[in-house]
Amino acid sequence: MELVNVLLKPFLTEKTTMLKDEARQVAFYVHPRANKLEIRLAVENAFDVKVEEVNTVRRATSDRVRKGRVVGRKPGWKKAYVTLGRDDKIEFFEGV
Repeated sequence: MELVNVLLKPFLTEKTTMLKDEARQVAFYVHPRANKLEIRLAVENAFDVKVEEVNTVRRATSDRVRKGRVVGRKPGWKKAYVTLGRDDKIEFFEGV
């Protein structure tokens, strides 16, 4: 898989903002078939930082149920928590 297609978008919530400040971790939505090595290389190349560790979380697809009937599917996704090196930092909103 090409490294350009691995990172889909940053995952920004209050919890991930606290993790970024306290534990030097950044969260990304990633391609479902990307492995930890590809995620590490993609982050290091895109942001010019040193990655110490990568943890991944998968969410499986599930049914949308209304009145007992299945009316569709909720998409699944894969998320990666990337721990950065001691002096490295990624800023998503620099001029705000």
